[in-house]
Amino acid sequence: MAQTRALRSASRLNNVSITQPARKTTKDFSSTGEVLPGVQSLGVASAPAEDDRVQSSPTAPIKRRKLEPSEVDLRNLTSDTNSLDRPAGPYSTNAPLKTPRGSRLVAYPQEVLDSSPSRTGVSRPTTSTNQLLEQACAHLIKADPRMQSLIDKHPCRLFSPEGLAEEVDPFQSLCNGIMAQQVSGAAAKSIKAKFIDLFRNRAEGTGNKDEPFFQTRKEESFFPSPTQVASSDLSYLRRAGLSARKAEYIKGLAEKFVTGELTAATLVRASDEEMIEKLTAVRGLGLWSVQMFACFALKRTDIFSTGDLGVQRGMAAFMGKNVQKLKANKGGKWKYMSESDMLSYSAKFAPYRYASCHAFLQRN
Repeated sequence: MAQTRALRSASRLNNVSITQPARKTTKDFSSTGEVLPGVQSLGVASAPAEDDRVQSSPTAPIKRRKLEPSEVDLRNLTSDTNSLDRPAGPYSTNAPLKTPRGSRLVAYPQEVLDSSPSRTGVSRPTTSTNQLLEQACAHLIKADPRMQSLIDKHPCRLFSPEGLAEEVDPFQSLCNGIMAQQVSGAAAKSIKAKFIDLFRNRAEGTGNKDEPFFQTRKEESFFPSPTQVASSDLSYLRRAGLSARKAEYIKGLAEKFVTGELTAATLVRASDEEMIEKLTAVRGLGLWSVQMFACFALKRTDIFSTGDLGVQRGMAAFMGKNVQKLKANKGGKWKYMSESDMLSYSAKFAPYRYASCHAFLQRN
C-alpha cells in the first residue's frame, strides 16, 4: 500500500513523565541569526492534500522511565556534526539539522557537555550515535526476546552511525513530504526535480552555466530556501506540477520558516509532543506525515505510528493474528489491531518504539 511504501523509503530531551504540563517554549533566536542557547551552530557553507491517512493519538499515553547513562564515556565524544560518534539520546533529535543561513545544529553542543543540566536546562545525553542502534536493539530484545530474529534479519540502518550522520534540511524534507502526498513515487520524484529546476534556472540566469560552479553543483544544493519560495507567486510554483492546494501548502510552510515560527533550532529542542503539535498546526501536514518526518528526518527513536496500516498489520502478524482474515473482514481503520492494544503492547519498547515499527514493517 502507498503509505507503507512511503514509510519504507521515507523524545524528549528532558526525561520526565508526559503527563506533566508542557514546559515553556524556549525563546527562538534563529530568525535573528543568534545561536539558540543549548544548541550548537557550526559556521559551515551549505546551503496527501492535507494528510488524510488514519489519524491517531500523536504519542502513547505512557509514563517514560528515566534512563541510566550508558557505559559510553561521553567526555571523550565530540559534538562536531561531521563525527560518526556524537552524543545522542532517545528523547532528542539525533540528526544534525541544516539552517537556511548555512549553519548546522545538533542537540548536544559542547557547552551542554561541559555544563550541568541545571545550568543549561538540557538533560544529559545517555548514549552516542555509535551506540544508539545497539542500545535500542538490546532494549527491544530484552522487552520481547522474539524481536531477536527480526532484528537479525532486518537491521535498521536509520539509526546506524552512518544514518545518524546524514544532515537534514528540515524545510526541504517537509516540502518533499507534501509533494509526495497522494501521488506515486515516480510522480513525486518528477515534481521535485521540476521544483528544483524552477530555482536552478533562476540561479543559472545570473551566471555562466559553463563555470565550474554550475557544472559540479549537485541538484539538491539548488533546492530553494524558505525565503525564495515565500517570495514566489503560486502560479510560478505550480509550474513544477504542483496542485493549487499543494502550492499553497508549500508556500505557507516557507512563510512559517521565514517568520521564525518554525526553525531548525525549534525542531532540535522541542519534545516529541511539542514538535508534533507545532507541525500538525501547519496546513498540509497531517499526523502521519509529521510522524514520518520525525522518524526519517529528525531521527527520533520513540515515534510510534499506530495509524500506519503497515505497522498495524506487522504487529498483528507478530502477535499471531490471521491478518489475511482480518483484511477480508474490512474492519475499518483499525482492522488489524485496535489503537489501545497497539499502545499497550508497544509501551515496553519505549523509548525505542520506532525501532519496533521498523521490525514490524519488515515482518509484514
